[in-house]
Amino acid sequence: VQLQASGGGLVQAGGSLRLSCAASGSISSIHALGWYRQAPEKEREPVALITRGGSIQYADSVKGRFTVSRGDAWNTVFLDIDSLNPEDTAVYSCYAGAVAGVGVVDDYWGQGTLVTVSS
Repeated sequence: VQLQASGGGLVQAGGSLRLSCAASGSISSIHALGWYRQAPEKEREPVALITRGGSIQYADSVKGRFTVSRGDAWNTVFLDIDSLNPEDTAVYSCYAGAVAGVGVVDDYWGQGTLVTVSS
């Protein structure tokens, strides 16, 4: 599975942004798509996840401001971010969880797109 994220950039605090991710390869094996982020000098953390069945999860720190959604085809995922603040500055990476066997899931990440929020 390959993942290509886009949509990052420089945004003023309080602004909004939409990130997009397109998956390719073994699409039929993907059971979940989502987003992680890594801020400077911090560990990567999960942000939002959507499963093929439509279940959605968010990190507590982004609930109410971030919205994850999927495209019409199950190979595109979006992240809409509202009310950006400087603490949201990070590299945002697209994530895919793909079934590799019974009870086995392979994790994939794309290269990421940088979001910088100025105060």
